[in-house]
Amino acid sequence: MSDTDFDVVVIGGGPGGYVAAIRAAQLGLRTAVVEQLPTLGGTCVNVGCIPSKALLQSSHLFEEAKSHLDVHGIKIPKVELDLAVMQARKVKVVKANTDGLDFLMKKNKITRLLGTGRIAAPGKVEIAGKDAKSVTTRNIIIATGSDSTPLPGVTVDEKQIVTSTGALELATVPKHLVVIGAGVIGLELGSVWHRLGAEVTVIEFLDRALPLQDGEISKNAQRIFERQGIKFMLSTKVTSAKPGKAGVALTAEPAKGGAATEINADVVLVSIGRKPHTDGLGAKEAGVELDPRGFVKIDKHFRTNVAGIWAIGDVVGGAMLAHKAEDEGYAAAELIAGQAGHVNYDAIPSVVYTWPEVASLGKTEEQLKAEGVAYKVGKFPFSANGRARANGDTDGFVKLLADAKSDRVIGCHIIGPQAGDLIAEVALGVEFAAAAEDIARTSHAHPSLSEAVKEAALGVAGLSIHI
Repeated sequence: MSDTDFDVVVIGGGPGGYVAAIRAAQLGLRTAVVEQLPTLGGTCVNVGCIPSKALLQSSHLFEEAKSHLDVHGIKIPKVELDLAVMQARKVKVVKANTDGLDFLMKKNKITRLLGTGRIAAPGKVEIAGKDAKSVTTRNIIIATGSDSTPLPGVTVDEKQIVTSTGALELATVPKHLVVIGAGVIGLELGSVWHRLGAEVTVIEFLDRALPLQDGEISKNAQRIFERQGIKFMLSTKVTSAKPGKAGVALTAEPAKGGAATEINADVVLVSIGRKPHTDGLGAKEAGVELDPRGFVKIDKHFRTNVAGIWAIGDVVGGAMLAHKAEDEGYAAAELIAGQAGHVNYDAIPSVVYTWPEVASLGKTEEQLKAEGVAYKVGKFPFSANGRARANGDTDGFVKLLADAKSDRVIGCHIIGPQAGDLIAEVALGVEFAAAAEDIARTSHAHPSLSEAVKEAALGVAGLSIHI
């Protein structure tokens, strides 16, 4: 076999792409990854999940040291911010992850091709860039991810008007940061800069923050963020943003129409969602069907309508989550190898890494009501959890939703400390079709935050102990 002939060529080296490549290589398939960036990991590792979490952690510690340690008997006379050091730490964290991915490519004998991949035809990929060449392959996996969605009337320059990429690179703390979009990205990055001293205003077109979350969760999250000092303008649309020497002048008006207002900001973050990255891919020209929004259409086994071409991750739509892409990449590789890969989308959690964290899984109450599903609810507040009291983190609650007849867990929504970790136990339960009683009768260590999950499960049957 030549060095330009493969069993699998993955276009895109993000979480879905590199996981698909590793799993394919583990299964004995000769595999190559085409990535236009010099480092693997895609948006997530380079300019998304990883650097944002590094800054969230650093800013959280800064906020704790500045405002919340006196109650523990820890007195710090003066807390100062060295943003350059904080940003340098973020860079080191990213590099540790990308270096690790390079190691995994070598370990699994995966060919790295640096450049932009284009599907020239089924079974043929052309690479433009450093490793320019044409390769043949029995299978192509499209894993090209997504880009930030642009907002009409607002031109991004990544300096004064930024996407998440620019918001991670700010060299100074803005006096006033306006965030357009009250979703996950907007609230996480808004939290970072608010903790570091910025006034933050979040403008959202819909009538609530975190509009995709369970309604009760989003209502409580907004209340907590407002108490922290973040301002919200809901049911509002931004119609223009003009940068200048004095900052950015935004024009906003009610979503349903009305008088416009002007808002001045030092930096504006546009975070209204993401769109599939298929420009220049050649998928459409190769006969691959796309939906009206540009997402690649696939069947339940990640196959496109063209034999030998598969697609995973953000580019196929659904929840735009790194771990969802990873699961799809793993399953797609197994299916290519003749195995039975599968993804249970009901068991994929979503997390907002603000403080407190917000985590969700499965159906919301609004969805269950709309579908006419009879369900039971168990709730437990962290204010009644011993470990949360000891930690001084009592905001929020756990809400567990179970089918009224079978008691099977069909949804879980958490706002509170370490929600992103606590949701994992429920995800495992859903994967194994657990009933709320199964979680309720499972011993949980005391004192631990996880006891709140057990108490919520007990609450489904009206049997919570500590409330």
